[in-house]
Amino acid sequence: MIMKGLLIVSGILAGAFAASQVYSVVSSNRTERQPYEVIRKEKDFEIRHYPSATMAKITSTASSYKELGNAGFRKLAGYIFGGNAANTQIAMTSPVHMDIDSASSTMSFVMPAQYNVANLPKPDNAEVSIETVAEEYVAAITFSGFASDADIKKYSERLAQALQKANISYDSNFRFLGYNPPFQLVDRTNEIIVRVEWTA
Repeated sequence: MIMKGLLIVSGILAGAFAASQVYSVVSSNRTERQPYEVIRKEKDFEIRHYPSATMAKITSTASSYKELGNAGFRKLAGYIFGGNAANTQIAMTSPVHMDIDSASSTMSFVMPAQYNVANLPKPDNAEVSIETVAEEYVAAITFSGFASDADIKKYSERLAQALQKANISYDSNFRFLGYNPPFQLVDRTNEIIVRVEWTA
């Protein structure tokens, strides 16, 4: 009887876990995404045009993906979950932008399309700033799973090699884009982007 009870409980827990992961995937797919236009598609990467966007950003001395992700996410999530002058809840979007550097790193949330610098409420946390980023052309490479500093380095190098082979000029600042909440275990999407010289 005890064994049977344990099997039933295990089955219920497994079902609940599977349901939570399905919900995470569906919710992630429904989240508003930063718009862009694919300009050119290659085997290992694509060139995109991103229009100007409004971002909530924090700057940090963190020099690793994990360190920046933990501290930065809490501060930015605090802002959109009501930590602002209007106590307004702002919808989460994707991707989360991370620019990781040994000297100074940043993490940014893209604001929903209906917001701009003028109509967003002031953050309660002085470490959170609101800014408009200029349009840009970037090269992007995609990978799956849970990201790590090793993955970011690996795919940055892979993208650099692909761009060199294609004779496309790029700057040295590779950035990470994360598309999924930390509790989503399946169907995860990550990207590395870098600004490129491109004529419209």
